[in-house]
Amino acid sequence: MATEGTKLFGQWFPRGVTGLEKMARQKAQAIQSYRQRRQQAAALAPRKSRLLWLLPLPLIPAMLIALAGGQFAAFVGNACSYGLFLTAAMLTRHGFRQEVNQRQQRFQKSIRWPFKTMGGLTVALATTLTAWAGAGHDLPIAIGFGAGAFAAFVLLYGVDARQLPVKVKEYAGNMQPVTEALQQAEQQIFSIEQAGSRINQQELNERLTRIIALARDILTEIARDPRDFRRARKFLNTYLNGAERVVNGYAETHTHLRNQTLEDNFRRVLVTIEEVFGQQYQRLLENDLRDLDVDIEVLENQLKSEGLH
Repeated sequence: MATEGTKLFGQWFPRGVTGLEKMARQKAQAIQSYRQRRQQAAALAPRKSRLLWLLPLPLIPAMLIALAGGQFAAFVGNACSYGLFLTAAMLTRHGFRQEVNQRQQRFQKSIRWPFKTMGGLTVALATTLTAWAGAGHDLPIAIGFGAGAFAAFVLLYGVDARQLPVKVKEYAGNMQPVTEALQQAEQQIFSIEQAGSRINQQELNERLTRIIALARDILTEIARDPRDFRRARKFLNTYLNGAERVVNGYAETHTHLRNQTLEDNFRRVLVTIEEVFGQQYQRLLENDLRDLDVDIEVLENQLKSEGLH
């Protein structure tokens, strides 16, 4: 019985440890995903932006006092200022929402407005109007108050990101599939970027950085001329999907096990992906009329031969 028990323990204990390790990784991934969702939710409704809704509240009793005292000009000025402050709060909140969407969807049908900056300018205008028409300050002094309010807004909330979403150029065709495909491809690139951050090898990280930059350049060229999308569709589907699958798989394995053979295979695959991405980008730049569909079996065969499929 002792021998049989030892044999069973030797068979099932490694499996149990492997199962527990897998459950722990899944739990860690779930916690990380939950934190990311919480951060996105906080960005969608930032608490600091609520201050803009509280800022104009003193104007309500000021309007009532001005109305009771027969000061019609002050009443109108305070009322307009109150409306401008509320408008600024809505613009700023919309700007925060747009920032989150912009990080998730870089390719859009149209360029978005800088709502957060517009909100800051509206706050400055409302402050100037309040100081001039409501408090009775001279116009230069009121403008100084407005400039100070805009500076405080920028320090507290910042302005819109300089990197504007890439506009998908319109052409005689259905734009929806092109935009959706580009947004999906951008998410795959982001996944490669996240997986690459878990690989602590300088050479591989530098090669991944170049691959990511080339992939984004290719997507930008397709957005500028959507007619290239039909020719590049199989390229994106095959090589981008393959790159995402390989990088995520290697990052997962690399975290728990260092294997020189696997690392060499992964390096060779990255070399192939980088070369193909560079070739396709050059063809797009040269507006080559040849079909962009490369031999899509090359990567699949290499993944199988290198043990990375």
